[in-house]
Amino acid sequence: MSAYAELEERMRGRLGGRECLYVPSCRFGLYLALRRWCEPGGRVLMSPVNDDVIFFVALAAGLRPVQAPLDPRDGSVDTAAIPESVWQGLSAVLTTNLYGNPDPAPELRAHCDRLGIPLIEDAAHAIGSTIGGRPVGTYGEASVFSLSKHTAAKTGGFLTLADPTLREELAAARDALLRPTRATAELAYLVRPYAEATVRGLRLVKAARTTMRLLGLEEREEIRMPLRADELARALPAAPALDPFHSWVRVDMHDYRLRPGPGRLRRTARRLERLDTVLAAHREGTALLQAGEYGTASAEPAQPLFRVPLLVDDRDAAAAALARHRITTGYLYDPPLDSYAGETFTDPSPAPGPAAWFARHALPVDPRHARQALAVLRAAGIRPAHHPSAVPGGAL
Repeated sequence: MSAYAELEERMRGRLGGRECLYVPSCRFGLYLALRRWCEPGGRVLMSPVNDDVIFFVALAAGLRPVQAPLDPRDGSVDTAAIPESVWQGLSAVLTTNLYGNPDPAPELRAHCDRLGIPLIEDAAHAIGSTIGGRPVGTYGEASVFSLSKHTAAKTGGFLTLADPTLREELAAARDALLRPTRATAELAYLVRPYAEATVRGLRLVKAARTTMRLLGLEEREEIRMPLRADELARALPAAPALDPFHSWVRVDMHDYRLRPGPGRLRRTARRLERLDTVLAAHREGTALLQAGEYGTASAEPAQPLFRVPLLVDDRDAAAAALARHRITTGYLYDPPLDSYAGETFTDPSPAPGPAAWFARHALPVDPRHARQALAVLRAAGIRPAHHPSAVPGGAL
């Protein structure tokens, strides 16, 4: 029996029996999916408000990213704003499900079926989210999940497959690309939680950041990593291939393609066992944050969002206020990828305004800190932001 079998079986149960393949990271699983379902040179629709690592994974797979228009309320894909000329030029659609807010998978599935192209779901933030009465990640030919987010395992994920007969093929592709387990990497992984807890418990913030960087787990000075356009242009002709893009794809997770050792798998299994409790806490906090003045209220039951994007007038001031109370703001994706990378490397969104507005005003808050975060923002006088389309006569 595979060393990954227990983890895979648990995930199958969450997805109604959908075939699951363990991978060392979501980004690695996404690369496998893009290589399997997309011919090199194809154009893939994706969200411009997304982790830049995912952008580089698409380039490594030999694809041309096409940036989608977004709904400014939650950063989901706005299918109505995508011109038919864009649809007709696509080879695949890649969802993001930003912070756990579901992209409109039923509509995207219908468009993909009409065009005869694959739908691939990035469910890294959405392990507990649903859309159309089904779990996120059950609409596409393939979907990828992360165990670094809700479970906080800091490693691992799943590639899930609509067609279970493809499992052997994808498992072989995974194994061919995995790098051997390194004792030093396993030791660093196992001691990481204790190192972080120690320096943070002592309020040694600078020491904590230094520790993270030494372990290769935090490398960004700014929200976006440096594009290094000249180097990237030289790497493009080598695609599809991971190695030429390794310095971009590995950022904040140097172990993204290492074969996991037994200690790593045991810790991951323990974390996955607690997932339902974690999801309940995220759901409760999400409901509270969305009902507040900075949230986007919904008639639907709250999703267990990984982060809740509060919409604030001055995000920098809001993040600074939270930081003073030791509430960290992470998972920012600003500027949008078309502004970050330019037309040399991506097709810009046909309607970039809403994505730019959302990226500028979204403040991702951990829902487990909902009450404290709201109290801090209110005490600091942080004002909510309202998209101009919600104001009569408003304009960007």
